[in-house]
Order: sequence, then structure tokens, then C-alpha cells
Amino acid sequence: MSRTGALSAGPEVGSAQARASRSERGRLAIAAAPLLAALTALFAVFLTGFDQRSAMPPDVATRFYGFFLDRYPLFAFALVYGLTRILTVMLAPGSASLARRVVGGLIGLALLLGVSLHPTFGGLVLRAGFGTGSGAFLNGTPMLIAYAMGAGAAAGLFGLAMGLGARLAGRPGPKPSGSRWRRAGRALLGWVAGILALWFAAAVIGLARDAGFGPWPRRPLDARDLVVAALVLTLAALPHGLLVAARLRPQRTTRAAPQAARVGVA
Repeated sequence: MSRTGALSAGPEVGSAQARASRSERGRLAIAAAPLLAALTALFAVFLTGFDQRSAMPPDVATRFYGFFLDRYPLFAFALVYGLTRILTVMLAPGSASLARRVVGGLIGLALLLGVSLHPTFGGLVLRAGFGTGSGAFLNGTPMLIAYAMGAGAAAGLFGLAMGLGARLAGRPGPKPSGSRWRRAGRALLGWVAGILALWFAAAVIGLARDAGFGPWPRRPLDARDLVVAALVLTLAALPHGLLVAARLRPQRTTRAAPQAARVGVA
């Protein structure tokens, strides 16, 4: 290699490493943003002392407060997680056009809000989970299996709305590489992994009361409730966050250093 080639290879290698470092930080930020948003909302509720005695319009209070918020209070922060997931897709770098990001993202947000809050808090998501689990239990299914069935029903509907919303907002699908069957297999594997991650999250969130979470929103959060809720939310979101980070990992490419090193070879 000539001296000129060696000198030119150095800056190129450094630039490639800097780009890779920025890409890694961006990937982790996109994966962590939904959980950080949910924890921020939780901390804001703690700091403000917000509970059902706080002043709210009667129609809003009637829609939010009730059986499902009392039984599954952390679903409020799971909804923040899902909405932030769609928003990060809208704002993250990608090939989708601005029009698709804005229009598709707004449709996705409305879809997730609709299935989560209509006709009241919990929407179709918690009603599907509660109906499936309680129906199975009343028909003689063991409690553990009935609970898992209910969590799966809720996770399936929530995941469908969130995933469709993210795709509408511009999340790219599987890269068209390999045979048709291989691409279909990768897509199916990703879908199954996503459902299992959200199934786990739904099961964990549903156990918040059993884990020691207090009677919020009937009274303000205390420090113990804050810690319990933060731990439960983090544990619930961890598999899905890791899955998102893995999906964003760039494909293996030829290393920049050997390519740069060949520049200027006589």
C-alpha cells in the first residue's frame, strides 16, 4: 500500500466508525423511547398527585374512571407506550415520505386510541382480555390458563393496533432479500416474537395489584407505588424493547476498514 492510500484510508475508517456509533445510539433511543415516555408519565402523575379527585370535566371522568382503570391501572401507561411507539416511527429517519408519516401516523394513533378507550377506558383491548379470561375460567379452565388466555387476547388486539399504526406511520417491512419462503418465514417469526413479547407484557401489567401497587387512582401515588409501578412497567416492556432494537440493527455489510485499506494499493 502506498503512503497516500494509508493516509486516505484513515479518515474513511474513522468516518465509518462515527456513523456506526451514531446509528447505534439512534437505534437504542428509538427502542427505549416508549418505555421512557411511560415512566415519565408515571413520574408526572406522582409529582402532581393526580387521582380521580382531581378536577376533570364530568364527561371525561365518566369515560376514564371505572372498573377497568381500578383493576388494570397500569394500562394507562401501557397506552402511553403504544402511542409513543407510533410517534417514534413517525419521527425516526426512514424512506417513508412526509405525507405518509403524517397521515398514516395520525390514523395509527387514532386507531390505537379507539381500541383502547372506546367506549370507556380499556376499550376493546381490556374487554377482550377480561371477557376471554373470565369466560374461560367460568367454563372450568384453571385460573392460570384462563389468565394467560385473557392476557393473550388483550395483547393480540393491542399489538395489532400498535403494529398497524407503526406500519402506517412508515415503519419498513422485512427487506426483500432471499427467497420468497425465507422472507415469509422471517416475517412470520417477527410477528410471533412481537405477539409473545406483548403477551408477556400484558400478563405482567395485569399483576400490578398483586405485586403491591396501591389503589391509585382512588388516592394519589405514594413512593412505594411509584417504585412498584416503575419496576412492573420496565419488566413488562423489556422484551418488546429488545425486539425493536434487534429489528433496527443494520444488516451485516463488508467492513469499511478492508475496503478503505485497498485504496491506493499499487
